[in-house]
Amino acid sequence: MLEHARIRTALAAQPLFEDKSWRLSPDAWPLTPDQVTELEAIGRACLEFYQALETLYLRSAGGRNLLRNRPLVAPWIAEYLDRGKPRWLVELSRSPRLRGLLPPVIRPDLLLTDEGFALTELDSVPGGIGLTGFLGRLYEQGSAGASVLGAGDAMVTGFLQSLIGETGRDRGRAPTVAIVVSAEASTYRPEMEWLAAELQRAGHRVYCIAPEDLFPLGGILHCDVDGNPERVDVIYRFFELFDLENISTRQFMLDAWEAGDLQIFPHFRPFLEEKLGLALFHHHLLRDYWTENLSKASLRLLQRLIPRSWIIDPAPLPPSAVLDGPLVGGRPMNDWRDLAQASQKERDLIVKISGFHETAWGARSVLLGSDCSREEWQQGLEAALDLSAENLHLLQEYRKPRRVGHRLYAADGTGSYDAQGRLRLCPYYFVVGGTARLSGALATFCPPDKKIIHGMVDAALLPCVRAAPAG
Repeated sequence: MLEHARIRTALAAQPLFEDKSWRLSPDAWPLTPDQVTELEAIGRACLEFYQALETLYLRSAGGRNLLRNRPLVAPWIAEYLDRGKPRWLVELSRSPRLRGLLPPVIRPDLLLTDEGFALTELDSVPGGIGLTGFLGRLYEQGSAGASVLGAGDAMVTGFLQSLIGETGRDRGRAPTVAIVVSAEASTYRPEMEWLAAELQRAGHRVYCIAPEDLFPLGGILHCDVDGNPERVDVIYRFFELFDLENISTRQFMLDAWEAGDLQIFPHFRPFLEEKLGLALFHHHLLRDYWTENLSKASLRLLQRLIPRSWIIDPAPLPPSAVLDGPLVGGRPMNDWRDLAQASQKERDLIVKISGFHETAWGARSVLLGSDCSREEWQQGLEAALDLSAENLHLLQEYRKPRRVGHRLYAADGTGSYDAQGRLRLCPYYFVVGGTARLSGALATFCPPDKKIIHGMVDAALLPCVRAAPAG
């Protein structure tokens, strides 16, 4: 149990989010041994999914067959994933030099439902890395009988290893890493500054900077460190790709990468950052593809975890054709606008933008049909259809998080009480040596009346612990 005063003092001394606060708890979130084992399997499955998605995209873009034993050419997959992106970015994402370069950090969003976990999103540029590391260290001494998931600073060391590998050597010296945080992502700057500072204390040259702090010197990319130029060998890009047009130094990064003097993670590969990858996983034409390109264990796990999802594409159909989608009034749809007439029960569906847009993160585009009026639902559908030429939307079955209990401190800090709420779990995996290492997890415990779970002022943010086995 962690004292309220100690938590407040620690957070006051080290702010982790810009102008953000959350509820506090005396205890970390306990995970059963079976849940930890499942999280480890989820990491392996997510990495396999990214590998298969890369192959799917490149084969589609190249007009190549997708299957081993029967013909299936699907250029529409690349068209979907490339939609709305500038041509230079599309061409860069297909560069042979980038083949196999997948995100070094993987974070799925998992909802705890009555049927187990539900994987609703997969984030490759996630916030919360520094926050989860900080909270894990803070709660580690207050979790009697349990060990913090990611103990021993696994979040800090894992992050660095995912960028520079096991040896951490480049040209006979330890590389300099710049964590580049854009103005759009400034909410997360404090936690990334903490992460960089902790790595500096361990003897590594890691700096959290703004894009404007980068500059070329003698043809080599540098950043300013205490008034002195420091060569940059590795960039961790902490900004979304829709934000590229606002990054004044993006060409400096690309020039240094093209010259072979810089590594960028995650690289500029927008097809890996589209939520519609989850809909492609469920697409009826691609079932054999996923069977061929995922292990049996990962395929079964993802089939159970990922809610059914569809791409909202308003392309017209022949009169006799129907959409692969949910039923309305017990009948299949011929047009996505038919969803506007769905009953409230049939509207247990989520609409959200797929990616490459300022509303694609932080639950800002999420609309739950059963939690809004018919008019709001119709307006949301029309907005999704109107934007489809540039930004596709996803339709996803809603899996309701179940009610669970956890102790929280009273807002005034006078004591703690047993609260009821709903849980989102965000495990963090760092890819090192081709393996996704589970290095920590952040639990978001929201009030039970919240249908969409995300960081909010009345939610509690907690690290996770491996609960001691019963008995």
